[in-house]
Amino acid sequence: MDFASNYEIARTADFIRSRNFTRVALQFPDELLKDSTRVASALRDELRSSLVGESEPSDRRDVGIYVMADTTYGSCCVDEVGASHVDADCVVHYGHTCLSPTSTLPALFVFGKASLDVNACVESLSNCLSTSDKPVMVLFGLEYAHAVQSIKEAMAVESSRLCRSNVSLHYADVMCIFMNPAEDNKTHNGHMGSSNGFYANGEALRHVDNNKTLESDPCKRMNSTTAGMSYSIGGLTWNLPHGHKMEDYLLLWIGSDNSAFANVVLTFNSCEIVRYDAHENHLVRDLSHQKRILKRRYYLVEKAKDANIIGILVGTLGVAGYLHMIHQMKDLIKGAGKKAYTLVMGRPNPAKLANFPECDVFIYVSCAQTALLDSKEFLAPVITPFEAMLAFNRGSQWTGAYVMEFRDLMASCSLEDNNKTEEARFSFLKGSYVEDIVLQGKPEEQRERALVLPEATENALKVADKHPPVLVKGTANSGAEYFASRSYHGLDMRTENEPRSFVIGRTGKASGYNHEMQKQED
Repeated sequence: MDFASNYEIARTADFIRSRNFTRVALQFPDELLKDSTRVASALRDELRSSLVGESEPSDRRDVGIYVMADTTYGSCCVDEVGASHVDADCVVHYGHTCLSPTSTLPALFVFGKASLDVNACVESLSNCLSTSDKPVMVLFGLEYAHAVQSIKEAMAVESSRLCRSNVSLHYADVMCIFMNPAEDNKTHNGHMGSSNGFYANGEALRHVDNNKTLESDPCKRMNSTTAGMSYSIGGLTWNLPHGHKMEDYLLLWIGSDNSAFANVVLTFNSCEIVRYDAHENHLVRDLSHQKRILKRRYYLVEKAKDANIIGILVGTLGVAGYLHMIHQMKDLIKGAGKKAYTLVMGRPNPAKLANFPECDVFIYVSCAQTALLDSKEFLAPVITPFEAMLAFNRGSQWTGAYVMEFRDLMASCSLEDNNKTEEARFSFLKGSYVEDIVLQGKPEEQRERALVLPEATENALKVADKHPPVLVKGTANSGAEYFASRSYHGLDMRTENEPRSFVIGRTGKASGYNHEMQKQED
């Protein structure tokens, strides 16, 4: 595909000029860095060529362009921290994105245009319609948004040729291509000056008001015009008629098996889902490996319930609402009677988190597409804020629904009923009843009533041991207690009745200790 068309040089230049930005940061993921200098050069030439014929000299109206790479956190989010280092007016984000709302800076998104065989894709869609009795909802990776209109037109021709109505086929829309947190509620995402937002080929995109994307219901919002449900996930949005549910639809994903697709599989885990592999040009119906992820997440929730010390990992500094979510997690952990520590370290990895062995579990506050960390190689598991709410809200049960966007959890987390029961909790991992730390601060009579079963079990199995207790992960209640227990005291071979004895060691320099020098003098 043409370089200027793929990176949408003309549209980006028009966007910068129409908004009168003078300092622009271009954000590239690692796989697109090879084209960064060429994109910056082409964009600078396009901006200067647009000034031809204007009275003001171009050198006085030149736009400063800065290339950003190696983002602090996930490359799918807008790196507002990096852009602030050069006082950028806006960010142009290239490549895969989660379209998480920004906090301060406006951002333009250039998804790119991945190649797609429209005819093969239409054939797969027709196969789904013919073999399924459910209506089909088409979702796609944002890099294939440029081909959706061609797919719609080809499917309309295919349906008319087969004398079939295409009412059972529905398509998601791109939520926005431009966002500005400073604009008022009347301005829709994607507006460019006085004209509607558009794609490189002029195709109009459907825009969603920024406030509607921040409501509390997970992935679905009430649409007042259609009296139905409006869904949004991973930068896509669509409406369902009144009375329809997502479980009634077959979801067809066009794109790769990436984090965006995993987000869809977990969120709509009760739906039948198939994936069209654009590289291999065939349908993938076996998604058992994706379904196993949900079982793994449930196991981590049960493991987190036994945790005493929790680390809150800050996974973003730009997504709107991240700070509120961190405070909400602190309140949740405090209400559960546990200890919380907030950690800011950039992209987490096993080596970094191993520096905090006192933490029994970590909560990763980040965008939906980077929140799912495969923590099998980590010293302690890493869970999402939704999983933390299931683990630390006493008496909560998992209904099967899964929420990835932490912004959808802000208004749904209630701590009023947290730890309302005083009974011992059964741990599936330990295979016994345990008591949470929250009861340690309660009156003695309440603790005695609640600890009858755990203390009886402990007394029955207690073994006399004169040696100091060995540190076991999960037994410490705070970081200070953990480090006090694991401090190294040295090798002590004395018995209990043997008095302490001290031996004076050598003195002087290694090249000649004092007693050696005295022997030489003698």
